[in-house]
Amino acid sequence: MQSSQQQLAVLARPSKTIEPGSYRAYLAPAAVNEIIGLTAWGGFGLKSHRTKTTPLIQMLEQGRTLSAEISLREYHARGLAPMFTSSGFIKPNQVQLIDSGRYQDCLVSPRSAKEYHSVTNAESEYPGALDLAAGNLADDNILNALDTGLYINNLWYLNFSDRNACQLTGMTRFACFWVENGEIQAPVDVMRFDDSVYDLFGSNLLGLTRERELILDASSYGQRSNSSIELPGLLLKALRLTL
Repeated sequence: MQSSQQQLAVLARPSKTIEPGSYRAYLAPAAVNEIIGLTAWGGFGLKSHRTKTTPLIQMLEQGRTLSAEISLREYHARGLAPMFTSSGFIKPNQVQLIDSGRYQDCLVSPRSAKEYHSVTNAESEYPGALDLAAGNLADDNILNALDTGLYINNLWYLNFSDRNACQLTGMTRFACFWVENGEIQAPVDVMRFDDSVYDLFGSNLLGLTRERELILDASSYGQRSNSSIELPGLLLKALRLTL
């Protein structure tokens, strides 16, 4: 709350327009959630892997990896959703999707389990209880570690610009700031980014925060969602802004 109050005061300052290019950046957990959420559309399901429609196809066929700091699991044991599917299959406590940057397991729905002779481990093949492992960057050291660059709280309107390369595009949203010498200077006008998950979670990743945020899905289309995700923020040495 204290951090939000400080950022609210900065929003009253005149906004800054920056030129397209690559900038050092910090992505807060809400922004990271948007990236993972888009990647999850077809990214982790057994059927999308067998039909080669997953956006992570290069991890399967070309041996591409993410940073060794990236470990992602579907953590059913969090307890916010039932430990069984709507058709009565018991879910395991967790499914390790990515382990130290390497793809490990898929989410398997009852339908795919039947089709591909596998074992059901999820209600559907879109995750509902993701857990991204924390790093070593303390929250109170984020600005000093960023030094000069972008502090991005939110992203929106994400879509694939090149699905097979897991290349994403989207817009910055609320409370995005320009930082100089470890101090927030001004809000930044809306910008579009275009970058690859293999860079954001791989070659350009400098670190993940030690503290994580639990984000609950507030959607109620059809029924009240019980999905959630717990994840850290990301410090990047480069984020590519296109306009």
